[in-house]
Amino acid sequence: MSVREEFDRWATEGRDKGMEERHWNTAKEALARMPVEAGDVVLDLGCGSGYAGRALRETYDAGAVYGLDGSPAMARNAASYTADDRVGYVVGEFGSLPFADEAVDHVWSMEAFYYATDPEETLAEVARILRPGGTFYCAVNFYEENHHSHGWEENVSIDMTRWSHREYREAFRAAGLSVAEQGTIPDREVEVPPASAFPADGWESREAMVERYREFGTLLTVGVAP
Repeated sequence: MSVREEFDRWATEGRDKGMEERHWNTAKEALARMPVEAGDVVLDLGCGSGYAGRALRETYDAGAVYGLDGSPAMARNAASYTADDRVGYVVGEFGSLPFADEAVDHVWSMEAFYYATDPEETLAEVARILRPGGTFYCAVNFYEENHHSHGWEENVSIDMTRWSHREYREAFRAAGLSVAEQGTIPDREVEVPPASAFPADGWESREAMVERYREFGTLLTVGVAP
């Protein structure tokens, strides 16, 4: 199954809103670090429901926010959640972004980059469209050091790229982006049931769930265009 088919199904089933709920606890911390200024152009890469781009528009008065997703159904859903004429959604491929060179100030991506068919090509495209000094905030929960994520690919019908911290840094630099920041953001807000409730939600132990959310959390890599 293609990425488009998989996420069209998710959007039709209403799972786009669920993605927002699951990711928001760490996404909001990463979004708060972005140096977005009034009037800036922002791309939300793999936007899903579009929650991140709308948050940046509302918080920082971004001049324009574009959400790009490979799923037409996701893009349609996202467009239906806002009436802001400075927020728009397009269907596109990560390896061929529909923007001119140096046309975007900041790129954000949450839980989407690892679905890229060719992640190196995607990074090259991000570097191409960023203006000098522009940033790429790439947030993922599916990464090598997070051993709890290693089985996630079995739950979807599409290929995923699982890189380590080091591989993200090396790939960013190979694309011409300086790595300004990298680290994990723990999820301190997700509710962890008492030990007596386990096994629960697919977790065999409370310790494993605490490790996944409190210790591993979300890996954030920040690249800056020269």
